[in-house]
Amino acid sequence: MKKLLFAIALFSVTSISAQDIYLQCGSIVDTESGKILKEKTIVVSGNKIKSIQNGFVSGSADSETIDLKTKTVLPGFIDMHVHIEGESSPTRYIERFTKNPADVAFQSTVYAERTLMAGFTTVRDLGGSGVNIALRNAINKGVVIGPRIFTAGKTIASTGGHGDPTNGMRMDLRGNPGPKEGVVNSPEDGIKAVRQRYKDGSDVIKITATGGVMSVAKNGQNPQFTTEEITAIVSTAKDYGMLTAAHAHGDEGMRRAVVAGIKTIEHGTLMEEETMDLMIKHNTYLVPTISAGKAAAKMADIPGFLPPVVAKKAREIGPVSQVTFGKAYKKGVAIAFGTDAGVSPHGDNGKEFGFMHEAGMPIMKTIQAATIINADLLGMSNELGKLKEGFIADIVAVDEDPTKNVHTLENAVFVMKEGVIYKQ
Repeated sequence: MKKLLFAIALFSVTSISAQDIYLQCGSIVDTESGKILKEKTIVVSGNKIKSIQNGFVSGSADSETIDLKTKTVLPGFIDMHVHIEGESSPTRYIERFTKNPADVAFQSTVYAERTLMAGFTTVRDLGGSGVNIALRNAINKGVVIGPRIFTAGKTIASTGGHGDPTNGMRMDLRGNPGPKEGVVNSPEDGIKAVRQRYKDGSDVIKITATGGVMSVAKNGQNPQFTTEEITAIVSTAKDYGMLTAAHAHGDEGMRRAVVAGIKTIEHGTLMEEETMDLMIKHNTYLVPTISAGKAAAKMADIPGFLPPVVAKKAREIGPVSQVTFGKAYKKGVAIAFGTDAGVSPHGDNGKEFGFMHEAGMPIMKTIQAATIINADLLGMSNELGKLKEGFIADIVAVDEDPTKNVHTLENAVFVMKEGVIYKQ
């Protein structure tokens, strides 16, 4: 609550006075060149970066100067795969029947603030109940503290597939969900589901191209859409200017998604080399979500934490994600940064940098994946992902040089979003 009042008060003061803020930075990360630049001052005016000056510069009496001379300063991080409405727990499956939408909404505000305080100023939310759309709007209006959200609203799945909201329910509760609820069984259904997402206010489209780990369904890897169904979804999404993503663990469903034109493959756990080649050919990005694989595998070893059918899949699939990512990166598959936070804890998003580096990706490349690469995928390459004049003032700072200690990226000590300081 103190953080909330502080941020609201600070936002009000900043909005009224419109004073410039001078950030005296010991080092800054130039994500475009991949270089660390020493002793710079970033001048923030309103919600934009006004200039970047050499040395430590102080402003006039009516401006604010902030000392970050011992810190390394970076653009705000972007996570391309979160589920901001919830988080893994032993009670999560029963909560589908006990929580009202208002309960989910209030809880999601906690996860949103935790994410922002970790230095992630932008996220792509890839599926929830629809509360994620309302949360995005509340954050945009300044009612709630959180990252900038691009959301898929409800995931699009097939009947009984990963993402069917009635999986695991007793027969009289299942009903027959359709495109409105995100369940499709034909190209025509797929078209209707995309248009419904657009009507609901979604920004992006997410399908579950294969089985998944955390759903109460037996198979965690089988293909669950035909190529024709995915093609119809992708084509319609393109008409509406919406980026497409496909959850995929199994190789065949992944291959179908790539051929049909899906832009990002989420997880990619059991990807074969032929599919890696296809991704390179089609300029498809892998969002590895190693954090989720590791978290799921750990939960599977805690008695009673996961339903048995889920725990079995978690043990089989969870440990593979980091290995597959390493192979894909070395082969030349394009990589975007994403964690699947919600499976792993919100606020721990920064651990993904270290997991990617462990698998063979240079630290600067992981930073670029979470900044300029993700900004480009979101159509925000001229506003986000760089510390550059005219860009939105999403700025974070860490204690150490991340290229020497990747784990420093797990602890943002300064967070600014759109020129407003939320953590200092």
